[in-house]
Amino acid sequence: MMEWLAVFVGGGTGSMLRFGISKWIGTTETGFPIATLAANILSCVVLGFAWIYFVKNTNFPPPYKSLILVGFCGGFSTFSTFSFETLKLFQAGEWLLGALYVLISVSSCLVILWLIGKS
Repeated sequence: MMEWLAVFVGGGTGSMLRFGISKWIGTTETGFPIATLAANILSCVVLGFAWIYFVKNTNFPPPYKSLILVGFCGGFSTFSTFSFETLKLFQAGEWLLGALYVLISVSSCLVILWLIGKS
């Protein structure tokens, strides 16, 4: 139960930070979503450093790992989770599966948004 609560708190915190960044940075004059890009990159940085820390500190309590890796980074940017999962596939030697995951994830989400936007 503590792990669920930790993910909830982390997710809310990450989402609030992402919202704050979007309000603070906004978009460029051309409409490029710089705030979203910043959140995605920052979230990947947090996830990467947290992952390295948790690998070295195996006795770190699971709820806190979930708070940061799943909750905070997931709320801050699902892109960080997507990138992490893709990296794990590549590290496991699953190059084709990793590439397929990227292709399906990006293309299906773009097509869905395009279809929704058309209606």
